[in-house]
Amino acid sequence: MQSDPNYFVAFEQAHVPLYSMAIDYTAGHHFATHAHDTAQLLYAIEGLMLIETAKGRWIVPSQRGVWLAPQTWHAVTMLTAVKMRSVFIQPSVVMHFNAAICVLQTSALLRELILASSQIMAPYSENSREGRITALLLDELRLSPLLPFYLPWPTDLRLQQHCQQLLDFPQQHSTIAQISQQLGMSQMTLQRWFIQQTGLRFGQWRQQARLLLALEKLARGEKIISVALEVGYASQSAFTASFKQQFGLTPSLFCRQS
Repeated sequence: MQSDPNYFVAFEQAHVPLYSMAIDYTAGHHFATHAHDTAQLLYAIEGLMLIETAKGRWIVPSQRGVWLAPQTWHAVTMLTAVKMRSVFIQPSVVMHFNAAICVLQTSALLRELILASSQIMAPYSENSREGRITALLLDELRLSPLLPFYLPWPTDLRLQQHCQQLLDFPQQHSTIAQISQQLGMSQMTLQRWFIQQTGLRFGQWRQQARLLLALEKLARGEKIISVALEVGYASQSAFTASFKQQFGLTPSLFCRQS
């Protein structure tokens, strides 16, 4: 993340657990692969972010956050204009998230604490108002539920190329037999490799890919029926059922929340 280098110096010298920044970005703004010595929480008041690593893709709609552990190499793309609040957290602060990167549901309280923290300047004392805001923010962050807005990426080049084709043309309905023939492997090998490299069977991966593409389109304001057909569902009702099963809410409720 680009920023004033004096900020990081002040952050390190102040010996405070976290410090926040408020920056707005235009659609298409991209940060090439990089890592931080600190942990980081990215939160968008408005807008849609894409986080990418060699292991997968994370879609981060507005009003959700993404946790990045220290020394996690990642790239960030603003899929729309984004009003971002970025919270840097010292590596010594223990959070106990199981993954180096994960998308988090943010409560109304956590949202307000993030906004308040972006107005705090280091240094500040532990017993000050600023210190209490920081401590409560960390407590609330630790309680944040994880969201399944993640698409794992295979390591095999042939699988990667086919997965990219599926992202580019999600309406295609090729069978396992057809795909395995195209890739020059047996159906059993295809399924085994997908499970080994992504943790998902191929059909599960394809459904997750379609639903995450749908998240992007809905967050951009596209109509639900149009999104359902564009990502390969035969009807809005079938799309709504899959969407609710995966994300725990209907597409219309997601649109209202975003």
